Amino acid sequence: MVKTGTDHFLIAAIAILASAISLCSASDPSPLQDFCVAVTDPMSAVFVNGKFCKDPKLAKAEDFFFSGVNIPGNTNNKVGSNVTTVNVDTLPGLNTLGISLVRIDYAPKGLNPPHTHPRATEILVVLEGTLYVGFVTSNPNNTLFTKVINAGDVFVFPIGLIHFQFNVGKTNAVAFAGLSSQNPGVITIANAVFGSNPPISPDVLAKAFQVDKQIIDKLESQF
Repeated sequence: MVKTGTDHFLIAAIAILASAISLCSASDPSPLQDFCVAVTDPMSAVFVNGKFCKDPKLAKAEDFFFSGVNIPGNTNNKVGSNVTTVNVDTLPGLNTLGISLVRIDYAPKGLNPPHTHPRATEILVVLEGTLYVGFVTSNPNNTLFTKVINAGDVFVFPIGLIHFQFNVGKTNAVAFAGLSSQNPGVITIANAVFGSNPPISPDVLAKAFQVDKQIIDKLESQF
């Protein structure tokens, strides 16, 4: 069968449509930093979406190694917890792999305060102790999901949602968590709201929290 000009046009149109559908289904990679301002001068560039990559021929075993997660973190602070982070900044071999790890130590009544990871889901396993954990869903419902978990238990915190862990036991607690980003980012709610630099206007916060401005001033002074 001899193909006509119309047949060739139809085949070409189908190929272009298939290509367009393929492009539409693609997406940008997830951001690995808070923002990346575009520049036209390449000499002004610092990095793109995280890190530069080392020439593979120059890689060595140490690039994929981190030591120290067996060492308890210092919980002698206001919240009584300490997070030891293993991300792309401390383990360069994680670059582009989309994972990271933390060890969290809690003194009795120690708290890992409400926070979010804008770029990662977190899965946490308790090694020692008893934790009260939870997360809050997004607007408009703001539903709180909580559970008391013990050694050997696992809990997951969905990406971007506010979550926390609180040691409700009488002894120290230890947990490890995996995160689905080489650089998950952390926004500690109280620090971000009351300790931003420069500070958020007390008038804004007083209206947002529906309290007197004097209360906001006192809270900001803590951070």
